[in-house]
Amino acid sequence: MAVPADVAMRVAEITGFLPVDEGAALYDVACAAGPGTWLEIGTYCGKSTYLLGNAARTAGARVVTVDHHHGSEENQPGWEWHDTSMVDPRSGRLDTLPHFRPVLDDLADVCSAVVARTEVVAQWWATPLRLLFLDGNHTEETAQHDYRAFAPHVAAGGLLLVHDVFPDPADGGQAPWHVVQAALADGFEQVAEHGSLRVLRRG
Repeated sequence: MAVPADVAMRVAEITGFLPVDEGAALYDVACAAGPGTWLEIGTYCGKSTYLLGNAARTAGARVVTVDHHHGSEENQPGWEWHDTSMVDPRSGRLDTLPHFRPVLDDLADVCSAVVARTEVVAQWWATPLRLLFLDGNHTEETAQHDYRAFAPHVAAGGLLLVHDVFPDPADGGQAPWHVVQAALADGFEQVAEHGSLRVLRRG
């Protein structure tokens, strides 16, 4: 399903790192995912969240998005993707939560936000998932933790989506690629590939 023009325009205004074609693929896959709970790991300013939220309205689903909102490793000072406009002058720390708030307000009927580290959320999360979108911290340790913590909650027939998957190390970090390999070994089946977005289904 094509992204509606008004949704696409709003997504273009939201700060983030999701290419347009991969965002369109995310929306299309999510629209067909079916009703239930969808979980997004890695919110940043809400570009992908906005797409998922609007898809959830079509599918009759609900979205939960998890992020501590202090940025991943690559967003910190001295790294390539550091954005000084995201730094809270009071704390001196990166803080994307104020930038996400308008997106959350727009999605108030379908989206809940959990502001916490995934290590904390994993301790209490127990809800079966129809869709899990992994796009959080891409260090090997955290990416593997997020997969191991939340993928077991994906119900039979449910979807696992992994972003920033680069088989060639020259193209990007390897942690998401290793997550996909782990998922395949665990019985997930890859059903689609859109740029760096992989779509897998639990049998």
